[in-house]
Amino acid sequence: MEQQIVISGSYEKYANKYRRNDHSVGVSMWEFEWCPKYRYKMFQKWKYKKLAEACIRRAASLHGIKWIELNVQPNHVQGTAEIPFTMSPSMALQFLKGISAKLFFEHHPKARMRYPKGHLWSKGKFAASLGFVQVEVVNEYVKNQDEHHGTVWIMEE
Repeated sequence: MEQQIVISGSYEKYANKYRRNDHSVGVSMWEFEWCPKYRYKMFQKWKYKKLAEACIRRAASLHGIKWIELNVQPNHVQGTAEIPFTMSPSMALQFLKGISAKLFFEHHPKARMRYPKGHLWSKGKFAASLGFVQVEVVNEYVKNQDEHHGTVWIMEE
């Protein structure tokens, strides 16, 4: 007697986008958003925006988090990411915020004048799960944050 395996239509359509592990197949995609403490516009200068982005990407790479889209605004960070199945969204945010703050202060020591205790990020956070259909819409929204907020970047040495 032959067993027939039923595969859902969404699996067949997005089969090449799923992560395959020894005992699991799938993808965990999330939209994340968080702010600097007191909602200060810490990243209004282009060089600090790029530094924050690099620190967040480095923190993600250390823990197997893959950014699909990331946008650093003067007073908040927003993006979509793929996290490992073994990691909760809360734990992913803890890694991202903690390590990126440490790296940011290492590369920009003057920021300690505003945050003497070394707490760059506020306690608040936002996370929402995404599917393949939603991820394109959210990515467009994240990409267009500069227009949406009317952000003007300060370009100086």
